[in-house]
Amino acid sequence: MRMWPESSDAARRALAGVRGADSSDSDEADTWARVAWNLLTEPGDGSAGHLIAEYGALRALEMVVNAGPAPTHLAGAAEQGRERWMPRWRPEGVAEACAAAARAGVQLIVPGDPSWPTAVDDLGAHRPVCLWVRGSAALLRPAGAAVALVGARAATSYGEHVAGELAADLAGSGVTVVSGAAYGIDGAAHRAALTVGGDTVAFLAGGADRAYPGGHSHLIDRIATNGAIVSEAPCGAAPTKWRFLQRNRLIAAISDATVVVEAGWRSGSLNTAGHAASLGRPLGAVPGPITSTASAGCHRLLREYDARCITSAGDVRELLGWEDGMLLPAVSGDRTDRTTRVIDALSVRSEKDLSQIARSSGLAPAEVEAELGILALSGGVERGRTGWRRVPSWTR
Repeated sequence: MRMWPESSDAARRALAGVRGADSSDSDEADTWARVAWNLLTEPGDGSAGHLIAEYGALRALEMVVNAGPAPTHLAGAAEQGRERWMPRWRPEGVAEACAAAARAGVQLIVPGDPSWPTAVDDLGAHRPVCLWVRGSAALLRPAGAAVALVGARAATSYGEHVAGELAADLAGSGVTVVSGAAYGIDGAAHRAALTVGGDTVAFLAGGADRAYPGGHSHLIDRIATNGAIVSEAPCGAAPTKWRFLQRNRLIAAISDATVVVEAGWRSGSLNTAGHAASLGRPLGAVPGPITSTASAGCHRLLREYDARCITSAGDVRELLGWEDGMLLPAVSGDRTDRTTRVIDALSVRSEKDLSQIARSSGLAPAEVEAELGILALSGGVERGRTGWRRVPSWTR
């Protein structure tokens, strides 16, 4: 039994039909190995992530399959990983998985591709080794902002109404609506975005070729036609509880902000909120009646996790740093650059002094002062009696 493709041509044949026209010129053998890792591991496997980051996908795979020595700091994780991974090892599985994806119209994207969502790289060793996409892969790197709208499956009419209103308004203003295609809040958000002709992306816990829940098969097909269906799991994979939880980290990572519309005390959407908070993404929650158990999780986020209170799409745009429908001020596309960090640390309503901005942004006071000077020249910030504040666009 052949373990590895004997040439790049062999790897290319195995990957035929799943690599889009905008794929990178990445090494076909490395891409082949990423698919192999995708079949061996469960989503978010940190042990595999560390090995791949250190050695590359192909060399790390050879090390594991051939039981080669791992570096001391990874030896324990590699040995434990082999016990999990090797029962699944079938080298012919790569070609089979790719053929199944090709039949379903699903494409494969890997790090380095133009459509790879670099925001998921913030997950570090837990980032996906590859992604399977049905629809427009370009939506994984939207030109504007992306917002996750998530919440309870057993949603109330109030929750579904609010989700629809938020999604329609945001999608109509160019924001990509991200969710999980589940019943309740997710479905309401996707449908509203589609209704106004906006962009929407759905992350599934099972394969991208497998509509789940079954009652949303028509909705999922509509999203695939007009947006994107994305999965970390290979085609044919069944959704499991673990995969749902890990799917949530991708929803949070790819989004510029996460809003929980309606959630019970132990709702799974709180897991998405937790990932967003751990990644430093802005977090919002929609309040509901204090007597409603369906909103208890949202109230918990507001009280205990410093989530912003969301009552309209305007609140979501403010969460993103937008005012009057515009991003303030114009900055580079790199969300982690110094300018963005200073802007994120400022408020429209209250003034902050230099030390407060430095603490919030994680920059040195001298760096903050330099950025504030540049922003002041563009009219994006102004200095008051006690500190600095952002200037809303409608006043400029």
